[in-house]
Amino acid sequence: MISEPEMVGEFGSAEAAEVMGDPDREPVGRRKPWLWAVGGAVAASVVWGVALVAYGIGDRAPDMHGYQLDQDPCTSLRMRSIGTAIAPREATGPSESQLSKHAALDQVRCSVPLRSPAEDERTGSGWTVEYTVGITVELHKKTDPGAEFEARQWVSGPGADPEARLETVPDLGDAAYLRTSDRGHAELWVREGGAVLSLSLSSFTQYVDEDHGGGSDGGGGERGEEPDTPDLSPHHPALISDMRDLMSLLRQ
Repeated sequence: MISEPEMVGEFGSAEAAEVMGDPDREPVGRRKPWLWAVGGAVAASVVWGVALVAYGIGDRAPDMHGYQLDQDPCTSLRMRSIGTAIAPREATGPSESQLSKHAALDQVRCSVPLRSPAEDERTGSGWTVEYTVGITVELHKKTDPGAEFEARQWVSGPGADPEARLETVPDLGDAAYLRTSDRGHAELWVREGGAVLSLSLSSFTQYVDEDHGGGSDGGGGERGEEPDTPDLSPHHPALISDMRDLMSLLRQ
């Protein structure tokens, strides 16, 4: 269970379900082809009707709930909870924003490094554990992103982590999912109306050769044992808390 002061409820288990036919089951009766076709048309109409109710008519502009990209969240978001739980954001580190605006879609994405551990906090093996926070904001102003948002959470195939775990997060926007991986990555996706926001936390190990200027490619001395990828689950509440701050920052 993951909780935080502002969060009500518990994570639910979100599992994809498939409805498959049973090839070994004998048919009860043989239907006429035209009856099957009519039944299929009716079923298709029902599905289409449900889709319209769930996501609205295709050309209907979604409710933006006051979200605007008048300021760059990559520089404005303080990440107070993550900074307290892990380390403050690196003020001098690279955090180039890719900001674009269009009549149909405004979006921005960036990666913000957290402060590296101080010299006296290192284990002495030459290895450090570094963290970065990724920020993505998409404001869909013409079409409702609901169906696309749901499909994105269940993405599979090449490039996807087959061992990633997906959980729903209650009381956060219209829908929210947290995807976690044992490979040192956690990503929180939230949709509220036409706004889609993502906040991710990644960790990686880096070898620092202190005898050769602190670079990662030095050749002096034997390297100590590389540390394990840290468990990010204790930091999930901080990720959720900073997501709330991001939503408040962009909501006018």
